[in-house]
Amino acid sequence: MTHRHDPRRRQLGLAAVSGLALSAFGPAQAQSAWPAAKPIRMIVNFPAGGSPDLVARAVSSAVSQALGQQIVVDNRGGAGGIIGSDLAAKSAPDGYTLLCSSGSGASIVPYVTPKMPFDHDKDLIPVAAGARLQLFLVVRSDAPYKTFAEFVAFAKGNPGKLSYGSPGNGTSPHIAGEMLKSQAGIFTLHIPYRGSGAALQDLLGGNVDYLLDPGIAFSHVRSGRLRLLAVTSPQRLSMFPDAPTLNELGLKNFDAGTSHGFWAPAGTPAAIVDRLNREINRALMLPSAVESIKGIGAEPTPMTPAEFGAVTKADARRFAQIIKERKIVHD
Repeated sequence: MTHRHDPRRRQLGLAAVSGLALSAFGPAQAQSAWPAAKPIRMIVNFPAGGSPDLVARAVSSAVSQALGQQIVVDNRGGAGGIIGSDLAAKSAPDGYTLLCSSGSGASIVPYVTPKMPFDHDKDLIPVAAGARLQLFLVVRSDAPYKTFAEFVAFAKGNPGKLSYGSPGNGTSPHIAGEMLKSQAGIFTLHIPYRGSGAALQDLLGGNVDYLLDPGIAFSHVRSGRLRLLAVTSPQRLSMFPDAPTLNELGLKNFDAGTSHGFWAPAGTPAAIVDRLNREINRALMLPSAVESIKGIGAEPTPMTPAEFGAVTKADARRFAQIIKERKIVHD
């Protein structure tokens, strides 16, 4: 029985890098064992500037330094995250491909897409959670509604006039938008984009009326260009203590939180997954990473691979009702 199968050693993080390499590849390959052979590609399944990209870049430098190998962030957005996830799922399980996915990539998209090009549960394995993200209901500061109650009253009085943008069909901001419409009893139009950055630009440009923002609009809230009406978390957030939750405002048990995190192709050696998990968890606690992640209204969430997998499954069960009710299908 080798040391890498001893859970006590994994929990304490006492295994040396060389020992992990030997257990994963064998003595004959020790000289070229992971991660010495080549740079690691970290695929992000949304474009640069979105929250998955920010989470990836918050940890990639520190993990690269710890591993002694370059990590190349590769943004592959499109199809609600499916394009990037599919590329990762079909990559060699050799430790040189890592996926940083939005929370919806694991807890929503596989359940709203009739013909997935891969099986998320079988073709990808959880490596580490990155951050627990909440969403923020934001509107332009020149909008005629200044509070959530006024927003709902305007939407009810003008059915179909308002529109909201999302990073794509089946993403968590889309699902949260439909949850909001269902519980508030309003009808607005959904406009999908290829990423949250593009949706934000169209909100600022006046092409859509509101967003369930994944935390990239804060600078515009602080500058006064946008107004924050509410947060989707179960409790108020320390960075915006005056912003009420939708639960407080009458949408009972409203929670649109998801966990962004890291995945690897199925079959990636357990020793590599353990090492990546440990280094990502360490990176998440660095002041620079904490500041970056909290900058989008999220919280770093170090977890074991098993814990991260369980969280995404729990999120999927929570979103199942609105997916069924709204008959949401990813095109």
